[in-house]
Amino acid sequence: MATITNTYARAFADVIFDSRLDPAKTLEESQSIAGLVAQNKELREVWESPAISPIQKRRVLDAIVSRETISRPVRNFIAVLIDHGRMHFLSAIVNELELELDRRLGFTEAEITSARELNDGERRTLEGQVESLTGKKVRARYSRDGSLLGGAVVKLGSTIYDGSVKGQLERIREQLTNN
Repeated sequence: MATITNTYARAFADVIFDSRLDPAKTLEESQSIAGLVAQNKELREVWESPAISPIQKRRVLDAIVSRETISRPVRNFIAVLIDHGRMHFLSAIVNELELELDRRLGFTEAEITSARELNDGERRTLEGQVESLTGKKVRARYSRDGSLLGGAVVKLGSTIYDGSVKGQLERIREQLTNN
């Protein structure tokens, strides 16, 4: 599945950049269609059914596109997925598209968990530190976890930077038990 989602996401990202489309707007429209499919079982069944012709499926798509004001490139992308029987991968492809666009635009996603709510200045400082560490612009999502006691935990992909008091106490405990 990863190869399929990567292939379609990279191909659509190529279209977005080659056609000089607005990546954020195009991604938002793609996410909108993926959301409709995820929320509507009947729509999902129609687009994934081999018994319904691609022509009929594209008519449904065109009705949605006109109602939701979806751009022509996004409509065409969804039509390609319909024609190739890949609609069951739509959500995964759109998620991979977001990652691909971020990569090409020089962004990285960071999940930042802190013991308390951070103010704007603290967030900017923390994001600046992550940008210095990664060399990329940061899109951060914040959450709170009171069990951290203080500090923050930053997750970049599969890498975790634990600067929390709880994490420091756990490392001290490990050192004491190993000595």
